[in-house]
Amino acid sequence: MIDAREVDVTPFTDGRVEVRGAIAIERGERGILPRRLRAREWKQLPDDFMLASVSQSAGIRLAFRTRATAIELDVLATKMIDSETTPLRPAFYELVVDGELAQVASSSVGNRFVFTFERPNAYVVAGKPDTLRFDGLPGHDKAIELWLPYTDEVELLGLRADAPLTPPSAPAGPRWLHHGSSISHGYAASRIGTTWPVAAARAAGAELTSVAYSGNALLDQLTARTIRDTPADLISLKLGINIVNGDMMRLRIFRTAVHGFLDTIRDGHPSTPLLVVSPIFCEPVEDSAGPTIQDSAREDLWTITAGSPDELADGKLSLGVIRRELARIVEERAVDDPHIAYLDGLSLYGSEDAASLPMPDNLHPADDVQTLIADRFVRLAFGSPRWH
Repeated sequence: MIDAREVDVTPFTDGRVEVRGAIAIERGERGILPRRLRAREWKQLPDDFMLASVSQSAGIRLAFRTRATAIELDVLATKMIDSETTPLRPAFYELVVDGELAQVASSSVGNRFVFTFERPNAYVVAGKPDTLRFDGLPGHDKAIELWLPYTDEVELLGLRADAPLTPPSAPAGPRWLHHGSSISHGYAASRIGTTWPVAAARAAGAELTSVAYSGNALLDQLTARTIRDTPADLISLKLGINIVNGDMMRLRIFRTAVHGFLDTIRDGHPSTPLLVVSPIFCEPVEDSAGPTIQDSAREDLWTITAGSPDELADGKLSLGVIRRELARIVEERAVDDPHIAYLDGLSLYGSEDAASLPMPDNLHPADDVQTLIADRFVRLAFGSPRWH
């Protein structure tokens, strides 16, 4: 432990440490809770699954400067889990020094948010706090970013170091606000730094705010208002996969829901470059309707669809239909909105990529595909004059 005489206790509220990537900061029972949704939208969350998703800390990090060679972060995490007895999986915290990943620390303790789709009401089982320690750091003045895990809600309890902490330099890159599904949130990625939006932001020098909500990129107005009211220089929206996989809408409603979602965002960002990104390749629902289900004939998790191509004639949605509609909507809106653009998700990960780099569950990208998507997004989006 760091000697108490050398401790620089930072309560995250006096300006020495910035909490970046958060939409709001709330007081918890013991510390502070970085949030990716404001209180007024929080009150409108429709179910416990979305509550768990928006609570998780995707893209949230602490930024400061220090000469410290040792840093300790006290946290109380809350982890979504299917029972009171299932072992908690480790969550990974990343320490980035002067823009380079320096250390990764893990924690396997915390509260349990007990939830399954078969159980109607989630509940919390209290757990223990933990301390993440990073030591052996170089003694010169350096920029620190301490990234929280995308898998957990994290209550920040305290931060100690063996040298003073000072405020970070102002961000030099554009403020990038990104919304998407579990593919953007992370899910199958090993840690926060391998999720494609974080990898792309680091490569492009952008300041990411992630409003990627696993399973909940559903054109909700509460999400649109969150984006509308959050400062941003660039906005990207990766839409469609959750709507198809949950069989949430028909084509008639989807068309107007997309327009309404974009209209709400434009109320707060009338000329901010806005990139609409369609779904990446997912074989079960490319040309068939959802919903997706797990293949009961296999022991591993493997995604298939319960829908069929014939159901598209009745207005059900496939990814192919989604892509055509999003491209058409953006083309129509671009007549009066020169700052909107479309990116085909198949250019980030297509059928040929799936043959050489398959998804482990036929739906969610692991680190290899996350890296591929990040590299291509940097080239196709950040490298495009249409999105600047």
